[in-house]
Amino acid sequence: MRAYQGTLSRLEGHLLEQEKDFGSATRNDLRAFLFAVGRGRAPSTLARHVSAIKTFYKWALRRGHVEADPADGLRPPKVGRRLPRFLSVEEASKVCDQGAPASEQSLRDRAVVELLYSSGLRVSEAAALDRGDVDFDGGIVRVRQGKGGKERHVPLGVPALQALRDYLATTDHAEPAVFRNRKGTRISTRSLYDIVRKAGELSGVPRVHPHALRHSFATHLLDSGADLRAIQEMLGHSSLSTTQRYTHVSVDALLRVYRDAHPHAKDD
Repeated sequence: MRAYQGTLSRLEGHLLEQEKDFGSATRNDLRAFLFAVGRGRAPSTLARHVSAIKTFYKWALRRGHVEADPADGLRPPKVGRRLPRFLSVEEASKVCDQGAPASEQSLRDRAVVELLYSSGLRVSEAAALDRGDVDFDGGIVRVRQGKGGKERHVPLGVPALQALRDYLATTDHAEPAVFRNRKGTRISTRSLYDIVRKAGELSGVPRVHPHALRHSFATHLLDSGADLRAIQEMLGHSSLSTTQRYTHVSVDALLRVYRDAHPHAKDD
């Protein structure tokens, strides 16, 4: 939502310079804007701008704010699918174990990292968690606000459950949010990014972010022989093809399965 709002704000400024507004913009106006904001940017960035504009004008047309859709016919650039960034098992362990917790804040930070690596939750899903979503007896976390509004249940490992117990024991039980900031209110996704980045820096593992922990969660499960459809369910992917990206980073696991299963690949 923030990204789409940013695109529309920049488009509004561009149109005002041309003494136009959203209602009077033409397809050429939109293309000129995309050319301006796309110079020197990655194709994925330009594709997001196109998506925001097309979505906005479809809405405006449905509501009767415009008589025709000037974004009809805009085509996003082809975006190559990069392999997800993920950590090795050793690196993930270092990030989770960085430093002995000595304060409420460090207890929180460890709980954040353990949860993200143990469950593969999206950063927005972790920020939205309430106390009642964590089933300590069953070792399950309930994701109520997943992508597309879908609810799912994801297992949690013992270290993550213990880290959450240790942290929540120091917090006010009247506040439903699991993770809170210094003011005692629900933590933001930006703060969760900062926590994970800091954990990586303290452990000597560069370029760590919440998505890297999510990718590591899926990759390590796959490497250990987990079923791809089970991983799909835990990640909350609507399509198996999205989950199958992780097969590209688990070549060792695929070779191991092949050599164990194929008659002409087995060792004597």
